[in-house]
Amino acid sequence: MNDRELRQNVMDELDFDPSIHSAEIGVAAENGVVTLTGHVPFYSQKLEAERAAWRVKGVKAVAQEIQVRYNGEKMHNDDEIAQRAVSILAWDSLLPRDAIRVKVEDGWVTLTGQLDWNYQREVAAEDVHKLGGVLGVVNNIALRQTANEIDVKQHITDALKRHADIEAKRVKVSVHDGGTVSLEGDVGSWDERVAAVHAAWCTPGVHAVDDRLKIG
Repeated sequence: MNDRELRQNVMDELDFDPSIHSAEIGVAAENGVVTLTGHVPFYSQKLEAERAAWRVKGVKAVAQEIQVRYNGEKMHNDDEIAQRAVSILAWDSLLPRDAIRVKVEDGWVTLTGQLDWNYQREVAAEDVHKLGGVLGVVNNIALRQTANEIDVKQHITDALKRHADIEAKRVKVSVHDGGTVSLEGDVGSWDERVAAVHAAWCTPGVHAVDDRLKIG
């Protein structure tokens, strides 16, 4: 696939997704690297645009340069965003109450605290992504360490072997620093890469994943 075809396919995917206001998004492609520019009215759409680009076959990397621009009447004060963030996190049954702290500055939300699982970190960020007035989210929530390195590596290796979308022998797993997982090797698609990273995060004791996988 040449760059012109790749660019068109990404544009078509953006237009196809009804959750994305694609009219103001620009797309460039060079050697499999897709650059997204322009602006959208909500931060959540910025994230969805990047996910849409990754879904397109042939995309090897995405440079995210989309800006969030709210209409004047939709601007929100930082204290209002903070109050809404605290409320939505408190209402989420997947999150322990009062475990996450929220800071808002110029529309940017920073989350801190400690949780047991990475999916909880992702849930917390997704909750805040949906709020009006948010220009970006910095997820500094830490994960507690609960397992030794040998157990962690074995759990991940077994999970990769079970997964239908992953050719496990092409992925090298190493664990260091008491729970930091490094994934190296080649995968056939972005979905396979996401699945491998997800398998690592689903293992008890993992507090960081260093994704060095390459899409072949």
